[in-house]
Amino acid sequence: MHSRPAAGAALALLSAVTFATSGTFARSLIDAGWSAEAAVIARVGIAALVLAIPALLSLRGRWQVLRSNATAIGLFGLLGVALAQVCFFNAVRYLPVGVALLLEYLGIILVVGWMWLRHGQRPRRLTVAGSVAALAGLTFVLDLAGTADFHPVGVLWGLGAAFGLAGYFVLAGRVDHRLPSVAMASGGMAVGAAVLLLIGLTGLLPLHATFGEVTFAGQPTTWLLPIAGLSLVAAVIAYLAGIAGTRILGPRLSSFVGLTEVLFAVLIAWLFLDELPTGWQLFGGGLIVAGVALVRLDELRGTPSTSDPVPSEPALASRP
Repeated sequence: MHSRPAAGAALALLSAVTFATSGTFARSLIDAGWSAEAAVIARVGIAALVLAIPALLSLRGRWQVLRSNATAIGLFGLLGVALAQVCFFNAVRYLPVGVALLLEYLGIILVVGWMWLRHGQRPRRLTVAGSVAALAGLTFVLDLAGTADFHPVGVLWGLGAAFGLAGYFVLAGRVDHRLPSVAMASGGMAVGAAVLLLIGLTGLLPLHATFGEVTFAGQPTTWLLPIAGLSLVAAVIAYLAGIAGTRILGPRLSSFVGLTEVLFAVLIAWLFLDELPTGWQLFGGGLIVAGVALVRLDELRGTPSTSDPVPSEPALASRP
């Protein structure tokens, strides 16, 4: 009885840890000459192929479900996968991994505004307090006082990732309950990879990669290591663990646990890249995490109608 929640929490934490490695793996490729777009295509393309088999098995021949959700999967792939990941990987070119991820997680606050403006769901006081705390934390993370290098381009990429993440939560929360989560993930990643590849081939997006030695954790290694890390660890394992954890804990609680991804990302970047935000940025990051946690806590306390679209109940436990 008590082992199931413990197992669910362990799977949710595993999902958060593995998702948190993506920025560190991507940084080694980008520093070696890869474009962010090429790194995203490699990550989600390989992951989509690996997840294709469990996705097909989960559908059990219900192709009409896949067809009826084709538009939702397409939008999910464009916003939640392609936009969010391209912007995040471009952000880590200019910013510490932890700072870039903190900017992306502001997307959860954007969802609050979207639900208020679009659906008239006025936030409760706890959500307002969390949003204010997160925005206050943003001023410290940006370190406008100048104690750390300020890269406006990186900040814009990070905020672009926040919009992508907001789209991910909104779309995932409205998905047909008949569509298995793994099918949504595999289909969305396939769409994201295909669209980025097509745009890249036209020359509108930079699409270049190198296939020699890269530096990871201060050591020279083959480019295959970060590619395997991005696609298998930071995508396949992360998604499967997140899905399994969600089935045990439920989407709200598992997504709450998923907030630890930010903390794990800072720790991993420190261990492998010797990259640590300034003291004020860490303080601001704490405010952002606390603010987002308050928003999540408010959602856990709420009892919305099942007919309402609830973006905080994504098909997957954590971010794309």
